[in-house]
Amino acid sequence: MTFFVPKGATFFASSLLFAAMAQASTIDLRVMETTDIHMNLVDYDYYGDKQSDAVGLSRVATLIKAARAEVANSVLVDNGDLLQGTPLGDYVAKGRVLRFGETHPAFKAMNLMDYDVGNVGNHEFNYGLDFLMKSLSGANFPYVNSNVYVDDGDNDASNDQPYFQPYIIKDKTFVDSDGNKQSVKIGYIGFVPPQIMTWDKDNLTHKVIAKDIIETANKYVPEMKAKGADVIIAIPHSGMMNSPYLKGEENATYHLAKVDGIDAILFGHSHRIFPGDKALAEFEGVDGDKGTVFGKPATMPGFWGSHLGVIDLTLEPAGNGWKVADGKAEVRAIARREGRDTVALVEADASINDAVKTEHEGTLEYMRRKVGESTADINSFFALVQDDPSIQIVNNAQIWYVENIVRGTSYEGLPILSAAAPFKAGGRGGPEYYTDVPKGDIALKNVSDLYIYPNDLKVVKLTGAQVVEWLEAAAGQFNQIDPYSTEPQQLVNASFPTYNFDVIDGISYKIDVTQPARYNSDGEVINQDAHRITHVMFNGEALRPKDEFLVATNNYRAGGGGHFPNLNGDTIVIDAPDKNRDVVANYLLSQAVINPAADGNWSFTGFGKANVLFTTAPKAKEAAAKNMMYKSLDENGFAIFELK
Repeated sequence: MTFFVPKGATFFASSLLFAAMAQASTIDLRVMETTDIHMNLVDYDYYGDKQSDAVGLSRVATLIKAARAEVANSVLVDNGDLLQGTPLGDYVAKGRVLRFGETHPAFKAMNLMDYDVGNVGNHEFNYGLDFLMKSLSGANFPYVNSNVYVDDGDNDASNDQPYFQPYIIKDKTFVDSDGNKQSVKIGYIGFVPPQIMTWDKDNLTHKVIAKDIIETANKYVPEMKAKGADVIIAIPHSGMMNSPYLKGEENATYHLAKVDGIDAILFGHSHRIFPGDKALAEFEGVDGDKGTVFGKPATMPGFWGSHLGVIDLTLEPAGNGWKVADGKAEVRAIARREGRDTVALVEADASINDAVKTEHEGTLEYMRRKVGESTADINSFFALVQDDPSIQIVNNAQIWYVENIVRGTSYEGLPILSAAAPFKAGGRGGPEYYTDVPKGDIALKNVSDLYIYPNDLKVVKLTGAQVVEWLEAAAGQFNQIDPYSTEPQQLVNASFPTYNFDVIDGISYKIDVTQPARYNSDGEVINQDAHRITHVMFNGEALRPKDEFLVATNNYRAGGGGHFPNLNGDTIVIDAPDKNRDVVANYLLSQAVINPAADGNWSFTGFGKANVLFTTAPKAKEAAAKNMMYKSLDENGFAIFELK
């Protein structure tokens, strides 16, 4: 609109302009996100073999329907880590095996929910590219990813071709504030951590390459704007850290929010909740109440179908198109914690459960097959404070396996160690997220409970000194304890992932938590002179630093996952043809009956006068040792124990 302004009529013209702006129509647009579903399609706990109120896309579907009904205009996006994570995912990939032309059960469910677009997560690559493409072909909505390229082998970045469609711009018709229909061009661009090249090296080497998230955004976002995108929604399968930007960053969302042209961010990967996570809200430029990062609305709605992310944008006219004038974000939960109890906030959408009923029932039958028998209970209640039977079984199985595969090779005769970690030890999974297998028959579902990831077994060759450094990095699991203070002190560092607390069997050692941690969670030495690992013994003698060992582990750890010293792929000497979980299952079958008792190869040196506390499952009260005193339940439903 053009105004003629007579001389001396400036105030009058300004009034007309402001009146016209006030009357300009706007569009309210709701953007909804799911992420990190990890094949929790139905509200069922496959490891416990029981219905669950706390997980499931079928429960999120109910939230989606309600959120859609509240507004005139909405879109729905998924941010990956969809195809792997529960026995249902393994059953489709490895049990009955998905065939070309069949629809993956994830998309049988999601095709009923009117998704606009999806992004791939890092776990999408766990079963290989062929399986991934078979699966995605069943989606009736497009997938985007901008930083994975075909590996053409010519070392010329200028001619690299995207492996997926890097972005999409969709014309959507919305209703404006005056009730008129308007066309808006919405652009979606997806990203995945470049670390997929390490984590799934065997599946991806010489097939694809992955590039930096921020550099990729700077390449494509201007292109999207030039092609007319009114709104650009970034979908990074990447968490948020406020550390200085480094090329190849895994958790790059904080820096992605600084990229010009991006209007909203739907992120994931690190299984946190935003807005809502107090630690994230403390970052500079983050508004935890409004749910914005450097002014851009953003959501990360938990994991396993725990939450729905909701962003509400206000669009206003801009030239021949539209632009984002304002926005805010929130998350909506399917359940809440009340002490030990999970209280459902919504019911499951029956149509979603029905859509995958055949595969769900097939998974249950698959998981209930007997593979062995245990003479005692197996649980991970105390895996962070003492040697643990759930880890012991995995390490026993891995040593058994490697002893067999090195026979007749140049590695025969080298001592064999094994590293494993507690995958289910509470944390963000809640007070029920522990391995808990009662004595008696062990079924395949219990093997998945012991080893929840479809990792491939790898063997690395290290010196004794390097093995000790591995343990030093794992000992970052613990806070430093003041042995002279009688005030309560928390032993476990809650920010340190339990799956990075590796226990190495085949040697014995002690951990001195009165010393500061030598490494931080990024694998950097932060206390050069600190040493928590002491009394390291092999075959009854002090471990010699220069002696060589084979160590059984998994492809994630051996390839650099977790930022451990000397583990970057270069020390791998055996690429085993089997998955760690299959190794455990075959070990149980070979033993028929097992005694799962831990061998006590590690312990703490002592705490002095300290009052040391740790949290675990409430059910642990029944299994606690004499050196553990139950205190109370905390606000999240965990049992607090004092460790004597």
